[in-house]
Amino acid sequence: MKFKLAIVVILVGIGAFYWSRTYKLSKINSFESCAAAGFPILESYPEQCRTPDGKSFAKDIGNELEYIDQIIVSNPRPNQIVSSPLTISGQARGSWFFEANFPIKIIDESGDELGIAIATAEGEWMTEEFVPFAAELDFVTPESGNVILVIENANPSGLPENQKQLMIPLVVK
Repeated sequence: MKFKLAIVVILVGIGAFYWSRTYKLSKINSFESCAAAGFPILESYPEQCRTPDGKSFAKDIGNELEYIDQIIVSNPRPNQIVSSPLTISGQARGSWFFEANFPIKIIDESGDELGIAIATAEGEWMTEEFVPFAAELDFVTPESGNVILVIENANPSGLPENQKQLMIPLVVK
């Protein structure tokens, strides 16, 4: 009788373990929840987290890779913790500038504008090569800590097909 009871207890324990694991895996739906659950983070860019059941979640870096051949932002980096005023620097191809400038704004999760600035070329901008730029952006601190830095190319034509936006997710402290 004790043997049967021990087997039942073991089977119930195994069932509870698998149920809790399945329940835990069903709650994972993002990179953040995967990482918080303690699953391995792959050393890739962007970072990826993989669950034992084969699901993979990439860390949100905005659309940085889409424009990597046109603009490189060295500060701030995606998901960096920032505060106002925010110093922005990097390098962009000359085609991003008009009269040595291009616009930058920061928006909250609802798309409301929190601040704007103008990036200025720190060199000859009439080139197809990369040109260093810098800007300082003062912004209103949002209720939520998540914001998006939007770096737009200068588009003097105003034509939508010429508009480009690099979007970098940030966290405000």
